[in-house]
Amino acid sequence: MGQITFIEHTGTAHVVEIEEGQSLMQAAVENGVPGIDADCGGACACGTCHVIVDNGWIQATGNINADELGMLQLTPEQSETSRLACQITLSESLDGLVVRLPEFQM
Repeated sequence: MGQITFIEHTGTAHVVEIEEGQSLMQAAVENGVPGIDADCGGACACGTCHVIVDNGWIQATGNINADELGMLQLTPEQSETSRLACQITLSESLDGLVVRLPEFQM
């Protein structure tokens, strides 16, 4: 369907193939992207899949609900374009998305 680029805090890039309907977290975990711990398995309950979306893509990733916002406020490196990868559902419109991984997860 498309590709997404994860960039580690060190600058190492990982380009992964994505499938319609899976979460960004699932794409990272299934492709062995380091830095996405996903301890809760995608239940928006741990904040260990924190990513920073490139500014040009933040609108395309959808809205942040209250649960996600609450978890993001606990992350050590929150930014204006922070999202939890478990809350982003992939679609063809996200082909080419670039996200950065913080140095530390919760």
